[in-house]
Parts: sequence; structure tokens; C-alpha cells
Amino acid sequence: MPKPNVREQLMTAGLHTLHTHGFNGCAVQDITQAAGVPKGSFYNHFESKEALALAALDLFWEKGAARRIMLSDTTVPPLDRLRGYFRSIAAAADRAHYERGCLVGNFSSEMTANAAFRERLAQIYAGWSADIARCIDEAKATGQLKTALPTQALAAFLINAWEGAVLRTKVEKNGSAFEDFDQVVFAGLFA
Repeated sequence: MPKPNVREQLMTAGLHTLHTHGFNGCAVQDITQAAGVPKGSFYNHFESKEALALAALDLFWEKGAARRIMLSDTTVPPLDRLRGYFRSIAAAADRAHYERGCLVGNFSSEMTANAAFRERLAQIYAGWSADIARCIDEAKATGQLKTALPTQALAAFLINAWEGAVLRTKVEKNGSAFEDFDQVVFAGLFA
């Protein structure tokens, strides 16, 4: 069996450690210890903890691509796609016992003083909004939208409300904020 790649070990351990403890809640030592590699090997693969954290953010976002694909599955009605998408994220949070939240939201609250993080997070939010906006436009075209709000504003609102719900689940350690989100969004905004 081939030996695991040290960079991959650091990425996997870094993603888990950063997602669980936050950027400021862990050190390079914590990441290398979780990866089972010597601390000195970290700098052979990453210039800094910030560089690893940006790579971990990209890895987190890439891992969510399979879930976001459901937003563009035109064999499913648009509202079912939206609801299914958010419910699938809620289920993942439940499986993690509401401990970690969303790395995008976590870094948004923790890393905004860093320009590289702000830029990458803005790109993620823009792409995420665009995915949701396309689904909303399809719902509008089929008469499933109760509001005349602009699509982009509505997509941004859904992400903002979702990230707020994620933060609250971390505090309350239950999914009631997700249930509130689902009820308001899918009973209040959509027909």
C-alpha cells in the first residue's frame, strides 16, 4: 500500500482542525500532530498557516460541489432543489452534532482582517449566490415565488440567513434554527 502523501495528510488534518477549532484556535503544531507528521515538514508544503487555511477553505468548498450540483438538476422542480439543498447541509451539521458550523461562515467572522481571505470568501459567496439565483429564476419562471424581490437580493438573503442559522445551531446544539429557516423561506417566500 502506498504511503500517504504528507501534503494530503496536512490538508485533511488542517481542514478538520481549522473547521473544528477555528484559525485562531489552533496552531501549526495542532495540525501536524493531527496529521501525524513532524512539525518541520509543514513548511516543506505550506508557506504559513494562512496558506494552509486558504487551501483548506478551497478544499471545503470543493467538497461541497457535489451537494451544490443538486441546485442545477432540472429534472427536479426548483423549489424542491432549493429545499433539498439546504436540508442536506442541515443534515451534515446534525451528523457533526452542530459542533463545526460552516467553514465559509467561520472564516467570514474570524479572518476578515486578512485581504486574501476576504477576497477568496467574496468569490465563494458570489459563486454560491449565482448557483442559488439560477434556481430562484427557475422558480420565478414557474410562478413559485411569492415576492417580487430581485433575484440577486433574494439569493444573498438566503445565504445570509442560512449562515446566521448555522451560527445559532452551534450555540444551541440543535437544528431548530434550520427548522425556522425552512419554515420562513419555503412557507413565507415561495408558493
